[in-house]
Amino acid sequence: MKRIQRRQIAIALALLVSAATFAQEREYVIVVHGGAGEMSELKMAPERAEMYYAALDSALMIGDKVLSAGSEGVDAVLAVINYFERNPLFNAGVGATCTSEGTFELDAAIMEGKDLSAGAVAGVKHVKHPIDAAYAVKTRSPHVMLSGSGAEAFAKEHGLDMVEDNMYFATPKTMEWVEKLKRESKKNGTVGCVVLDRQGNLVAGTSTGGMFKKRWGRIGDSPVIGAGTYADNASCAVSCTGHGEYFIRHAVAFNLCARYKYLKESVKQAADYIINKELNKDAGNGGLIAVDKEGNIAMPFNSGGMFRGYLYKEKTTGKLVKKVGIGEEMR
Repeated sequence: MKRIQRRQIAIALALLVSAATFAQEREYVIVVHGGAGEMSELKMAPERAEMYYAALDSALMIGDKVLSAGSEGVDAVLAVINYFERNPLFNAGVGATCTSEGTFELDAAIMEGKDLSAGAVAGVKHVKHPIDAAYAVKTRSPHVMLSGSGAEAFAKEHGLDMVEDNMYFATPKTMEWVEKLKRESKKNGTVGCVVLDRQGNLVAGTSTGGMFKKRWGRIGDSPVIGAGTYADNASCAVSCTGHGEYFIRHAVAFNLCARYKYLKESVKQAADYIINKELNKDAGNGGLIAVDKEGNIAMPFNSGGMFRGYLYKEKTTGKLVKKVGIGEEMR
């Protein structure tokens, strides 16, 4: 009996040492997503697929540049999502999908795990970078979420970049949708970034143009803290993409952190269970990215594909490890 107990203690100690070593090996971690969806058309358009691979790679390198210079995770998340919001390939900022009225309404959220501070904006039409407005709500107001004209007045009051014409967010592709709203959109929604920085702080950010042909001021999961965005230094940082109504009902981002924290599941186990078991594959379509407090990564999706990628720096060697993917394979 004593021999068994000694063996169990030895195994437990070995696991603790292994976990500590693993945590120290990754100086920082960046994970990004650019939306989830069918993706079948990209198989027939390899040149366009390469554009997405290149964009995901650029996003990761932007985050790496910020973190390698010694800045905090929140700065990296803001820089990465600012890039996505400027890139017409994605449904966030320029290139956002349109409402049933042919206009553009944007949502974004950001959260820091070190103090659970969070900010979000919803339904904004003239804020150039919604993620910046979300950060301003977090840092310059007593609130968590502002919406519509109130959010825009707040952003303008605090000197954020604004656009006079809502059509600033349009591209030739989105204008086709405005012209032909009856045609079903193939645009994949939402962009996100989660980071574990050198200080061990977790940060999550998400930005989106929302659902194609949305009506009545519809707001999805992206700006809802605990549904599409969540970060807690005691567990994980999470950003989601998909059919927002289901992600809200399942409180997906917080649910993942809770499973990790209280059920002691790994970030991969928790993420896989929620995406592939809790969410109905046909209705609750989408995916998520997550990183835990030790630098472990999860990127599950139950759709045809998800634009995603990760980068981390090994602490002992300084080596950068980076991969991006659209379908099942990563490269």
